[in-house]
Amino acid sequence: MVIHKFEDNYRHKGLRRKLVEEIRSKGIRSEAVLKAMDEVPRHWFLDPAFLEFAYQDKPFPIGCDQTISQPYTVAFQTELLDVKPFHKVLEIGTGSGYQACILTKLGARVYSIERQKKLFDRTKEFLQKAGFRNIKVFYGDGYLGLPTYAPFDRIIITAAAPEIPMALAQQLKPGGKMVLPLGKPGLQYMTQITKDEEGHLHTEQHGSFVFVPMLPDKANGD
Repeated sequence: MVIHKFEDNYRHKGLRRKLVEEIRSKGIRSEAVLKAMDEVPRHWFLDPAFLEFAYQDKPFPIGCDQTISQPYTVAFQTELLDVKPFHKVLEIGTGSGYQACILTKLGARVYSIERQKKLFDRTKEFLQKAGFRNIKVFYGDGYLGLPTYAPFDRIIITAAAPEIPMALAQQLKPGGKMVLPLGKPGLQYMTQITKDEEGHLHTEQHGSFVFVPMLPDKANGD
């Protein structure tokens, strides 16, 4: 992630509007989510040499065997998460920081965990320079969550989990929601989990996706 300057000109905004309309055409209905996607300059999260890829509806490598997610996938997860202003949101897998920035545009206070140290260092510095103040980034094991800061109104996981991480479910408020790609490597189902007032979990599946696996422990990565 090499950022020379935080420029957002007419060309960038025009490309972003086209991307937002493409996402809308694929079924995203939340105007709040579409507006957030339109307000966050995705090209900031990529090396300037890759501008032509920034507004394609595709994932893109960012190092450490990670990607910046496909915009449609970001929008899909965000719509399911149903974020409201002032919600406290736990994100597992900071990555480039793009998803977290979309959440802040919806008014969320984001607590994000990244297990790759180099990616954590890089993204934390980037978010500070870019002026995204409502995101706190932590280096740690996503499976453990952040019990010190719990409970959370919403939890979003941006990597594939083979089963519901119960330590995270315990950090979800009654009435809260968690969204994650659930399943084995190669194919997962986007799953929305709602925690009722008695603490029971209710799940709904919303289509198939493919994500990199959610791994335990910390890692240094390249």
